[in-house]
Amino acid sequence: MSASGGTKAIVAALGANLAIAVAKFVAFAFSGSSSMLAEGVHSIADSGNQGLLLLGGKKAKREATPEHPFGYGRERYIYGFLVSIVLFTIGGVFALYEGYEKIKHPHELEHWYWPVGVLIFAIIAEGFSFRTAIRESNEIRAELTWAQFVRRAKAPELPVVLLEDFGALVGLVLALGGVGMALLTGDGVWDGIGTICIGALLVLIALVLAAETKSLLLGEAADVDQVAKIREAIVDGETVTDLIHMRTLHLGPEELLVAAKIAVQHDDAAAEVARAIDAAEARIREAVPIARVIYLEPDILRTSSSSA
Repeated sequence: MSASGGTKAIVAALGANLAIAVAKFVAFAFSGSSSMLAEGVHSIADSGNQGLLLLGGKKAKREATPEHPFGYGRERYIYGFLVSIVLFTIGGVFALYEGYEKIKHPHELEHWYWPVGVLIFAIIAEGFSFRTAIRESNEIRAELTWAQFVRRAKAPELPVVLLEDFGALVGLVLALGGVGMALLTGDGVWDGIGTICIGALLVLIALVLAAETKSLLLGEAADVDQVAKIREAIVDGETVTDLIHMRTLHLGPEELLVAAKIAVQHDDAAAEVARAIDAAEARIREAVPIARVIYLEPDILRTSSSSA
């Protein structure tokens, strides 16, 4: 599966969220709806998140240095984790607090047509952003289900944008429901209930994102298909007769480290072993292009220590 960052999806989401945030704050100013305030803060947080993802992608492209010899690819994971924190605190916790305050001190909505109109506009704008994220994801998702894609994607940007847009759409529907019930019943408590539901949803999404990006930060191996391709590419049956053991690690979404101990013939000369290693590295890079850092250690296969 490709590790494309989905910049187009990020930019589309950023543009949509900035426009929606302005509209939501205008609606809050005229109506006093806590759902609108929570949704406005949510959109501001989402805009900041997309900015963080773009910044992380730019920083990850820096060249390796003596201090950081494997480069800066993991910058994208760090900024993805920061997004989950921002979404949890500024988005989810703030919405929960606002909902609690609204339920504790309810008041009728004023100028109801402002929040309703803005919510409908926001649903349309978020729908376009979500569609862009789906299109970008479908190009690399292959046969994976959406849940598998979010769990296995090595590039954090698309899963983040997908979950943010999905959460935003569901949150807008919840906000519309809260505002609608408040209008129908004349009880502002419903607006607070809608706000609390939005906060709970954002906290849940933030926890999912935090768990996934934490796993990437700790270091994930190549996926099963890539491991199989590398194993097949290493052994040529002549100079490299077997694979004793192997470890893989993502240095970034698009850079893979491969370290392996390979079996060679006991009577091979040093020059022959060196040529065998060079050939094996070339085969690995051809099979899995993101395998850019490769360390192969030659050894003589001994059945009693084949797992050493």
